Amino acid sequence: MKAQESVIPLEYWEDRDWAWDHYAEFIKQYPDQWIAVCNKEVIAHSESIDEIEIITREKTGKTYFPVIFVEGHIHVYKN
Repeated sequence: MKAQESVIPLEYWEDRDWAWDHYAEFIKQYPDQWIAVCNKEVIAHSESIDEIEIITREKTGKTYFPVIFVEGHIHVYKN
């Protein structure tokens, strides 16, 4: 693999920043779901991260896209 091929594209970071800027809206729309963002829009949402990645790759053909979990409730994680 060439060094350039492993570089995450600028669009990924722009979409990630856009998603975090709109996170409060997503809490209402997609509580407790994973969302995938492409071109500053939610492309897919699901409770399954595996499903999100498959759907988004099929829809966009992209390898890199932000996937964010939108918490609708407070979650407590224990070891």
